[in-house]
Amino acid sequence: MKQVRIIGVPEHFNLPWHMAIEENAFLDRGIDLQWKNIPEGTGKMCQMLENEETDLAIILTEGLIKSITEGNPTRIVQEYISSPLLWGIHVGAKSSYKNIDELKHSKAAISRFGSGSHLMAYVHAKNQGWETNELEFEVINNLDGAIEGLTNGQADYFMWEHFTTKPLVDNATFRRLGDCPTPWPCFVIAATTKFIENNEKTLQHILEIINVYSSEFKSIPSIDRTLSNKYGQKLEDINEWLGLTRWSQSEISEATVTKVQSTLASLKLIETSVPFKNIVKNMGN
Repeated sequence: MKQVRIIGVPEHFNLPWHMAIEENAFLDRGIDLQWKNIPEGTGKMCQMLENEETDLAIILTEGLIKSITEGNPTRIVQEYISSPLLWGIHVGAKSSYKNIDELKHSKAAISRFGSGSHLMAYVHAKNQGWETNELEFEVINNLDGAIEGLTNGQADYFMWEHFTTKPLVDNATFRRLGDCPTPWPCFVIAATTKFIENNEKTLQHILEIINVYSSEFKSIPSIDRTLSNKYGQKLEDINEWLGLTRWSQSEISEATVTKVQSTLASLKLIETSVPFKNIVKNMGN
């Protein structure tokens, strides 16, 4: 039995993995896949990949690519979600800010530097025509930290996945001022180079299994109710999210990687772009 460590955010995107684990799909191939939730998100997961605290990660595209350009010995082995991530732009319920324009010189809460909440704050600022070198940040670690930070005024706004934060908008913890979609496919499957070198066949088996589960996921009877109950979401919100979300079973394209790197470079978030082969490992799927 081969033990493999995998990490990801505790969000609805990753339910196919949990279903496959619960149904022993990996065990049937001799793989003991050990899942760990990382609520801190992509910045923390990049660190764990670099420190060899995990073998695989389901991780935001832009955060991982930035980390690889900085020397993280990790590769993208497949696209996981081919649709954009919808980032909600949130303020505290009692905040005086009423529209996005007013946030220009305010402070953004981020889970950590290099995370999606950090990088997308730059993308959003660029979209708004703001000076990105004037952005200010407050590190809050995770969603609970954001609730505390926005409520007590440590930070002014917070960007996080629209549907994950929807219950907090509904219960008036947050107010959402708008949304900012990623300009690229949002989640990838990543593996450390060490794991790829020593376990390529195992990795291929893992990808084969998750691709079956993800390709059939939307057609599972009452999957909307399952998601609603498991993640505490309203049924109509889950159905809207399912309509927007596309799971992928393909390699990430060179055009996507180029777009991410050129965007990060233009925002001065990476110092140098690296070749496609240094970011993506073609698994032949």
